[in-house]
Amino acid sequence: MLTTESHAGSVPIHLVHEETFEAWRAGQSEVVRNWLVANAFKGERFKIVLIPGEQGTPAAVVVGLGRRPARDEFSCWQSAGLPDRLPDGRYHLAQSLSDAAATQFAFGWLYGQYRFERYRRAAPARAISLQVPANVDIAELERLRAASALARDLVNTPANDMTPEALANAALEVARRYECRHRVVVGDALLSERFPAVHAVGRASAVAPRLIDFEWGNAAHPKVTLVGKGVCFDSGGLDIKPAASMILMKKDLGGAAAVLGLAQSIMDAKLPVRLRVIVPAVENAISANAFRPGDVIATRKGLSVEIGNTDAEGRLILCDGLALADEEKPDLLIDMATLTGAARVALGPELPALFASDDAMAAELVKVGLAESDPLWHLPLWPGYDDELSSKIADLNNVSASGFSGAIIAALFLKRFVSEARAWLHIDLYSWNGKDRPGRPVGAEAQCIRALYAFLKARYVR
Repeated sequence: MLTTESHAGSVPIHLVHEETFEAWRAGQSEVVRNWLVANAFKGERFKIVLIPGEQGTPAAVVVGLGRRPARDEFSCWQSAGLPDRLPDGRYHLAQSLSDAAATQFAFGWLYGQYRFERYRRAAPARAISLQVPANVDIAELERLRAASALARDLVNTPANDMTPEALANAALEVARRYECRHRVVVGDALLSERFPAVHAVGRASAVAPRLIDFEWGNAAHPKVTLVGKGVCFDSGGLDIKPAASMILMKKDLGGAAAVLGLAQSIMDAKLPVRLRVIVPAVENAISANAFRPGDVIATRKGLSVEIGNTDAEGRLILCDGLALADEEKPDLLIDMATLTGAARVALGPELPALFASDDAMAAELVKVGLAESDPLWHLPLWPGYDDELSSKIADLNNVSASGFSGAIIAALFLKRFVSEARAWLHIDLYSWNGKDRPGRPVGAEAQCIRALYAFLKARYVR
């Protein structure tokens, strides 16, 4: 919880780096200096010390930030673990921070209070709050917190409850809240509406595949279209995944979840864009009518695709969504997907891979992502690999015969379906935190929402 109440009666939080800790400690009382020595505290990252008061309650908190970075910056992850590690009470920052640093601190405080308790008894409510300085926009932080929570809830929900129908209902809830024009194309209607690739991937599931499409905003504003991969569970299809690779496949809708969170932020802030959101929602299941390796399927773009591997299904549903989006020649087209293991091998789980039609735009987004503690890393749409998608019987294959550069190959596949948009960004993200860290428990991670929101705000708000 964030408040703007007076600091009176609240506990100060001191932030210290390792390099400046001794100088800071020297300015404290002898009791505090001795207490810090007794706790072997030297300003290490994520380490905190509670300074006891006369009544045994905390009189102050000292938070270690670790080594001072080359740039003067503060990451939200340095504060995200504090609400869990501090006792109930009211707290405030002891020192003044820049607008950016204070905002990062306050957002981390909010992000760290997320809980996913749908399937277990809820923990008792905490009575802990942070008095934020005047240079923090609480409404903006609450907007981003809600968007992150929406995305994390969707990814954390298991596939028995987060079906393609449930994902569509979640998207429609957002659309109706902001009075969007919306439609959902379901089942065999995908064929008559010219979404054959979405239908091919999702037809084997007991829950029919569908495509969610909603629009918002003034038609006179620049057109921004978001496309999110909504694979609610990925068995791999007939090229079935091993059990170890299947266990986290409820998170394969991470791109759709991030797109919905970002869309909610854009609409809530009333950014001056004409927004369109497209989410193909399927389950890649195994049944008698499942699509097969070696099949040739049609796409909305008119390109035929030979199926080299049924486990490369995300790019198939995205290609229909991208083709639909591209038909309107948007000012900016962004797709987000948990697309390739190759991106994780190259960059790990914390760095989504970014591909762009405009290198200068990509560089700007990378810069914004670093400032927002929501990083991305730019990889090339290397044309030399384009022939890896060749097929002897179709316009292209959905995979390469080579085991190399899988994230780039997938991006090049999608690029075939984007020809009219003025600019295109493709983001291959993980959407999951695989290890417990302060404020970042194992589970869904809301990646790229803050970076893209800040990027769009800087691009379109004048």
